[in-house]
Amino acid sequence: MKLPRCTPILCECAPTMHEKILLIEDEEDLRMTLTDRLRSEAYEIDCAEDGDLGLRRATDTAYDLIILDIMLPKKNGFDVCRDLRQAGLITPVLMLTARGQTVDKVVGLKLGADDYLTKPFEMIELLARTEAILRRAPNRPGGHNGVYHVGQLRVNVRGTDVMCDGKSVSLSAREFQLLRYFLEHRGTTLSRSEILKEVWGYSVKTFTRTVDVHVASLRQKLGDDPKEPHFIMTVTGLGYKFVA
Repeated sequence: MKLPRCTPILCECAPTMHEKILLIEDEEDLRMTLTDRLRSEAYEIDCAEDGDLGLRRATDTAYDLIILDIMLPKKNGFDVCRDLRQAGLITPVLMLTARGQTVDKVVGLKLGADDYLTKPFEMIELLARTEAILRRAPNRPGGHNGVYHVGQLRVNVRGTDVMCDGKSVSLSAREFQLLRYFLEHRGTTLSRSEILKEVWGYSVKTFTRTVDVHVASLRQKLGDDPKEPHFIMTVTGLGYKFVA
């Protein structure tokens, strides 16, 4: 059966939703070129021309991806990435750098970047890396407007604030990252080593006690009894599971 000529045929690699991207880049020509091309690929784009503005927009609005240049005025990309992670935001970050030195790439990845691209680069490579990062993201913040509601628990990802039983809960940046990871994978049994790798960036099993300590602290702050959990359940011999 022949399709009508007007019927669109979508490529599997094309975005299936209007993913929202924040582009933090000070070079005006490159910023405009990237903005036009990404919009032509059906992405929603916000821009910032310096690190301070970029950090404010990244923390005020939920994005699916942040494309972040390293050499920026007011606040460099390394500092922006570090501040985002310390604030508990785990939005994927693709770093752009004009430097080819391995040490700069290593520093960016250690600070929490998900990938990097060295200038000059081909647009097709930027698009491929963008699509790959978005595919890896388990739950995008834009999908639920940055707010989770589970029972008496309310978590605002954009504002990094937590309410439980109508009361504000003060969490450290790492506790917030851990809680958000649980929320994004609720109903799934997560091993300690997996949590350690995804939330802390560690893969050494000898540090898994770190997970237990932070889970205990998180439970205490949420008023969650481990014997009769409302939120975080221990799965004996396996790890933890966030339940509603």
